Amino acid sequence: MKIQLKKFGEVLISRPTGKDAYIGFLPTLKNLSENENLEVDFEGVFSLSPSWADEFLTPMLQNFGNRLFLIKSQNPSVLTTIEILEETNNYKFQMS
Repeated sequence: MKIQLKKFGEVLISRPTGKDAYIGFLPTLKNLSENENLEVDFEGVFSLSPSWADEFLTPMLQNFGNRLFLIKSQNPSVLTTIEILEETNNYKFQMS
């Protein structure tokens, strides 16, 4: 399954909106089969804050572990945010 983050907007900021996006997406995640990977696509996202990403991506990593893949991005905002989350929370996202 591929999640296109641009569906949530081009500017993804704040913990409350990140948490709302995750909660709103939970019903869709229930359709994910046990063997299916989850890919997060950042194409079309202009700005991604660490707080939004922490509320959306961290629970996905906790729930899906090695089945979660982030699609490589050249967006500096996305790259910096991923780096901050990895350093702050001491984990590493898988990239595809």
